[in-house]
Amino acid sequence: MINFSGISDKNVLGKLLRLPLKFIPKNMIMPILQGKLKGKKWIVGSGNHGCWLGSYEYDKQRLFSEIVTEGSVVYDIGAHVGFYTLLASVLVGPRGKVIAFEPLPKNIQYLKEHLKINQCNNVEVIEAAVSSKSGKSFFIQGGNTFTGYLSKDTEGIEIEIISLDDLINKNNLPIPHIIKIDVEGAELEVLKGAKDLIATKKPTIFLSVHTKDIRKKCHQFLKMNGYNLEASTEGDLMIAKK
Repeated sequence: MINFSGISDKNVLGKLLRLPLKFIPKNMIMPILQGKLKGKKWIVGSGNHGCWLGSYEYDKQRLFSEIVTEGSVVYDIGAHVGFYTLLASVLVGPRGKVIAFEPLPKNIQYLKEHLKINQCNNVEVIEAAVSSKSGKSFFIQGGNTFTGYLSKDTEGIEIEIISLDDLINKNNLPIPHIIKIDVEGAELEVLKGAKDLIATKKPTIFLSVHTKDIRKKCHQFLKMNGYNLEASTEGDLMIAKK
C-alpha cells in the first residue's frame, strides 16, 4: 500500500501530485484505489482525497484492520462520513455487525450514501452523539466536517445524545467486541457512559484522544477497569484490551 497522504503538501512533489485533484468534481464517485477497501465506491467531496486514494489515516487504518476480525460486532463512534464504518463492514463480513454513530446531518447524508452505493447490509446508523448520558444537547460544527464538538450551552445545532449503557439496556443492541472512538475531545464522556459495558464485557477500544489531559484521564479510567494499553506510533491513538 502506498501512503499518498504521507507525502507532504509543503514540498514541490506534494504540491504537484495534489494539483490534479482540484479538478475532480466533488460529486464524482471514485473507486477506492488500495487497501482493504480497494474497489469500493467513494464520493470525492465527502472528505479528503486520501479516502478514495486509500491512504486516509494510513497507519491507523492498518492497525484497525489488524484488530477487527470476521464475525465481530463493531461500534464506530464518531463515524463522520463512513470511512471506518465501511472498513469495519468489510472486515466483519456478513456474519458481523457494525453500529455507526454520527450526529451531524451533512455527515449522516454522506455516510448513508456510502453504505447504499456499496450495498452494505451489515451496518446500522444511529443519528446521535455518544456521551455520558442520554437526552438533548447542542453541537458546534468546526471549520470542516471532520471537526465539531458538544457545546456546554445552547450554541450550535440541537442533537440527540446517548450513553452506550442506556442504548444497550433499552434497545437490545448486540454487545460490541470492538469500539472505535473519535469524538473531538468527548472521549472520556463516551467511556463514562459505557462504564457498565466496559466493566463487564471488556470490548477492545480503539481510541483517538485530542489533548494530553484527556489522554491521561482516559488512561486512568481504562487502567482502573482492568485494561492493558498498547503503545502506538500514532501519538493520538490508544488501543485498550482486556
